[in-house]
Amino acid sequence: MNDDSSIGSSPSTHTTPRPISPLRQRFIEHLILQQKAARTVQAYTSYVADLAKFHRRSPDRLGQPEIRSWLLHLITERKLSASSVNIAFNALRAFYSGMLGQDLEPMLVGIKRPRRLVQPPRVLSTEEVERLLTVGTEGDPLARVFLMTVFGGGLRLSEATHVEIRDIDSARLQLHVSHPKGGRQRVTLLSPVLLKELRTWYKVHRPVRWVFSQGPDQDPICKGTAQNIFYRSLRRSGIKKKLGIHCLRHTFATLLLESGVEITVVQKLLGHAHLATTTRYLHVRQERLGQIRSPLGLLKLQPHH
Repeated sequence: MNDDSSIGSSPSTHTTPRPISPLRQRFIEHLILQQKAARTVQAYTSYVADLAKFHRRSPDRLGQPEIRSWLLHLITERKLSASSVNIAFNALRAFYSGMLGQDLEPMLVGIKRPRRLVQPPRVLSTEEVERLLTVGTEGDPLARVFLMTVFGGGLRLSEATHVEIRDIDSARLQLHVSHPKGGRQRVTLLSPVLLKELRTWYKVHRPVRWVFSQGPDQDPICKGTAQNIFYRSLRRSGIKKKLGIHCLRHTFATLLLESGVEITVVQKLLGHAHLATTTRYLHVRQERLGQIRSPLGLLKLQPHH
């Protein structure tokens, strides 16, 4: 097999792993320059590696027949989900169009890209958020201030675990997201309520760099610890919904939009590169739906006699 077919492939069974091929290294560097997240880099290189392994040839020497047969294999033989096939499409575009500068579209003529049904994000009601942050975190200061930070700033899990002391701008009531997904730093909201909690937390625990740290070296708390904080608080609050901590970010965005904040502002607060990503929050919660009047009720219609 040509050495370049090792893009994203696993090391061999020999004691000395195979070196990364120049083509794979070039692809990785291209994705990094595009500011792709580490998981995206891993996924894209793995799919291109799978394409090369399937045909036992370097991916830069494959054409339309090979690409079509591989996609057919993913759909019919491996029965990948629409979401996974979409990632495969994105990987092909990043490799052939993005890095090699080839026009990929002629290679995909007659192949319909699967459409993944996007469900509205699951959110909590305001009453449920209140119960989560009070009943769910009673007697647990870390859970209270951490979950308030996630919700109050609309943060992703990894962003919340990596909040630094210097990120807190108390004068402007802003929270700087200095370790964001994709490297796009941004500024989000800092509620006075959260600021008060953070100050209390600081006075008691005196963190050096990371607001939420663990271990003798005061490393940022790991994702597993943070997720356990959420699940434990959710269970203690009595909320029966099956949710992950990301629902707090979903709820943050939904409540802002429902309160009349412009969608472009919400986009910036969430750190979305594309407005289309933010539009998925343009759903309406059931309790909010019950408060909306039909426009028919705004008309002054005379009854028929």
